[in-house]
Amino acid sequence: MIEDTIGKIEARVQSADSIKEERRRELLQLLGTLKAEVAQLSKTHGEQAESIAGFTEVSAHEATRAEQNPELLKLSIEGLTSSVGEFEESHPKLVQLVNAISNTLSNLGI
Repeated sequence: MIEDTIGKIEARVQSADSIKEERRRELLQLLGTLKAEVAQLSKTHGEQAESIAGFTEVSAHEATRAEQNPELLKLSIEGLTSSVGEFEESHPKLVQLVNAISNTLSNLGI
């Protein structure tokens, strides 16, 4: 299920006309890394891994909408950031990755 969710995000990013090619490549690379990290996390923390994937999907949706709502984008990114909060010590790479994705998605709305 997590791989399907991230696959949907990748497809959305690929088809979003509003994303510049450089940002698209960056985001797809980050999503590929996220897929591996979340798959690893799901072995021990399945529900949390699903939450991370779900918040990533919602955040990507809000960031790539034709008519963005800045408040919804902000809320979805806050949810994404919060979804990894408890893993700061045990999975620092995952937290850094989610922060990078959050920053990239936030910058798409500029």
